Amino acid sequence: MALSATESPLQQILPWRDLFRQEMNCQILKDSIHFRSGWTREYLLRDGSTIVGYGSVAVAGPWKDRPTIYEFHIMPPARDRVFKLFETLLEASGAVAIETQSNNPQLAVMLHLFASNVESESILFHDRLTTHHPAPSGAVFRRATTEDAARGAENKLEWDPNSESTWLLDLDGAVVAAGGVLFHYNRPYGDIYMAVGENFRRRGFGAYLVQEMKRICYEHGDVPAARCNRTNVASRLTLQKAGFVPCGHILVGKIEKPH
Repeated sequence: MALSATESPLQQILPWRDLFRQEMNCQILKDSIHFRSGWTREYLLRDGSTIVGYGSVAVAGPWKDRPTIYEFHIMPPARDRVFKLFETLLEASGAVAIETQSNNPQLAVMLHLFASNVESESILFHDRLTTHHPAPSGAVFRRATTEDAARGAENKLEWDPNSESTWLLDLDGAVVAAGGVLFHYNRPYGDIYMAVGENFRRRGFGAYLVQEMKRICYEHGDVPAARCNRTNVASRLTLQKAGFVPCGHILVGKIEKPH
């Protein structure tokens, strides 16, 4: 039977996206851009008249003028045709690049087969260890208030003063570290971020802050995750000290032609 890739409304691919998310079973970066109007093009993949999967192409924001395949999922019974189905998606979409998590078992394979100049943009972490670091002497972990923003700026720590998801470390009235948990990907996974004031680094503030934000995640029934730039050694070490373990990379590559 003939294989095809047909551009389709988002609603039509959602059942297959649910299966993809279940199989991934982790934080999926870029998950939310499906719901940003005009940011993506969605394709149903068929073998004859039977839907066997889908593909998603980012076309706006950082991907404007550079259509990039960022999701591709084929149902198990059709995976013996996975390469041909991906070629069908490439031809229909006109994509010029691929971006994926290395722990995505299908698209990561396509990336290394069909793309060149593959690079890592960031390292992904999942939580595997419970740590019990004591609070650094004098430091108090608490939720940030609107009044804290100005004091955080004194140590070049900035956040939305209206955000209710920001936490900080208070040391004798000074805001020495701040961070939060973002849920703009796929819940229940929460993306932890943090920063420590330059004069307070290498003193355990970052690892303690991350540890406590992990605890808050679990108390609310969420699952902490994190990522950092691959060149940010300090952030990488802090996440590891707080119990995070590397689980993958965000990889990008330019599609080679002919396929």
